[in-house]
Amino acid sequence: TVNLHRSPTYGRNFECYSEDPLLSGKTAAAFVRGVQSQGVATTVKHFVGNDTEFERNTLSSVIDPRTLREIYLVPFELAVKEGGALGIMTGYNRVDGTHNTEHVALLRGVLRDEWGFEGFVVTDWFGTASTERSPVAGVDLEMPGPGRAYGAALAQAVRDGKVDAALLDERVRAYLGVLDRLGVLD
Repeated sequence: TVNLHRSPTYGRNFECYSEDPLLSGKTAAAFVRGVQSQGVATTVKHFVGNDTEFERNTLSSVIDPRTLREIYLVPFELAVKEGGALGIMTGYNRVDGTHNTEHVALLRGVLRDEWGFEGFVVTDWFGTASTERSPVAGVDLEMPGPGRAYGAALAQAVRDGKVDAALLDERVRAYLGVLDRLGVLD
């Protein structure tokens, strides 16, 4: 967990590395390299702006672009670029009004396109907001299974033409790519 200590009352501070983005990111990158050197994927969480437990499912973290880049995204960027993280877990919260599991600009734009992330994006438990928008944003796996927004609902959305089958193939390839890198498919 690389979310930052932004409030002393955040109930999950004990899981997070620090209030400093550089320290959190460097620590996460080292942890990721160590764990993944043993053939195990890591999942860095909670992408992004998740720093409260109070109303975490409805909260929208309003973060200006500079603060987002210089504070909140830094630990994740280091975990991906320096650590080689294979998994990213989304947060329950929204960022500037957009649910994390539907945030195309963050998941596709920053995480995948800008940083070159090739791993899988997984939701926090019951954190998927939409059957149609989450796969577009880049969410590969809904937790826990069986899926509520994915699974049968996603299959139906593909049959109904609401989600492009090629997009679903992209999501599956990202997940299977991690399993292949770990040798699980051998």
